[in-house]
Amino acid sequence: MKNLSSFAAALILMGIATTTAPHAAYAQNKPMNDHMGQLQMMELGKTGKFKGVEVNGGFATLYKMDNKFHLKWSDDFKIPGTPAPSWQVVDAQGNTYLLQQLKIAGDKQNRDIVLPSYIKSVAKVQIWCSFAEVNLGEASFAKAMTLAR
Repeated sequence: MKNLSSFAAALILMGIATTTAPHAAYAQNKPMNDHMGQLQMMELGKTGKFKGVEVNGGFATLYKMDNKFHLKWSDDFKIPGTPAPSWQVVDAQGNTYLLQQLKIAGDKQNRDIVLPSYIKSVAKVQIWCSFAEVNLGEASFAKAMTLAR
């Protein structure tokens, strides 16, 4: 009977350990599944404030979800009133990548974009005016963010 009680206690402890495992993963900054089985985002870093001729304020956040790297701008970011403002990133080697426009059909916005797999790092996020071909503002990460895929 004593062995059965020990066995039951061990099973209960195993149940507690598996129940708390997602919280341990979250504390270690690892992705975890929510109660619906969907993968949560894992924030990797934030830029400083955007500064430039047209964009001053807000910041960008780099995060990973479903094995894809995303950039999104903060709620206090204001889209400049220029024609064709676009996302642009600069990698650790100084290469620039022109990405999606901030404004799309209707009143929709590209507030959150997926970075293409050919981008291997991000040092800066720029708001680029495709019409005038000018940098409207940029924000840098404290150090270049490597996108390990």
